[in-house]
Amino acid sequence: MKLSDEMRAAIDDARAQTHMTRRATVPALEERLYEPTPCLDHGFVRVVDYMGDDAAVVQAARVSYGKGTKKLRQDRGLIRYLMRHRHTTPFEMCEIKLHVKLPIFVARQWIRHRTANVNEYSARYSVMDKEFYLPEPQHISVQSSDNKQGRGDTLTAEQSAEVLDLLKRDAIQTYDGYKSLMDDHGLARELARMNLPVNFYTQWYWKVDLHNLLNFLSLRIHPHAQYEIRVYGHAIADFVKDWVPATYEAFQDYRVGGTFVSRQGVDVVKRMIAGEKVEQEGSGLSKREWNELMGKLELG
Repeated sequence: MKLSDEMRAAIDDARAQTHMTRRATVPALEERLYEPTPCLDHGFVRVVDYMGDDAAVVQAARVSYGKGTKKLRQDRGLIRYLMRHRHTTPFEMCEIKLHVKLPIFVARQWIRHRTANVNEYSARYSVMDKEFYLPEPQHISVQSSDNKQGRGDTLTAEQSAEVLDLLKRDAIQTYDGYKSLMDDHGLARELARMNLPVNFYTQWYWKVDLHNLLNFLSLRIHPHAQYEIRVYGHAIADFVKDWVPATYEAFQDYRVGGTFVSRQGVDVVKRMIAGEKVEQEGSGLSKREWNELMGKLELG
């Protein structure tokens, strides 16, 4: 990831400033404020503002004033209770604003989360940069044979080189065409942009509350999520860990490391604990549900 001199100067200027405030701040996140975390080859994510902390979650849950209990252990216990029982409103009291640079095809996945405020770079008003995403060879794979939206085996080194050459050649050619449409033909930017492929980079500001951010992360750091958006998910999760450590711990324990089991699944587990030999047929679970449950229990 390479930053322009103008952006590097803007970041350094922002980080050099300090402001007096009476609101809650988080030293670990303050230390990282404005500084971009690299993602993929040209992308990044950075925190530009935030509101609230773990204490704000506790305060909202108790509908009280101040920081609530003075005992960190009790605050942690309450946050874990809220996470465990899916009491989501207190987590909505915290918000974070991110500046993200990402490939357009990743942005199209990301925007499906319709619970945030977004303002994206406009190619109607500005010329797109000549920056496009090229995957690393180890992430170039064939279509999965049993997953319509996933990857299968990795291509050979020779095949990967051919794919990368094709992707790079097409991206350069289409960008040259994009520039020609504007410079040589005077075409409006809003029309010329349609010639660009979705591996080109866009940018946006994305503001979201903590509850909806955790929903985003639960899907986008999951191993089944597309690799490219997982990179951003893990970068954001690292910010959340610094921002609200008690909430992040509960999220990891109950949402990431925990599992959801249906009524029929609970019945199967109870019967197994009682020593009964249980088969998929007669369990009330479909074959897919059965395999997922056995996978969760590591019995498959």
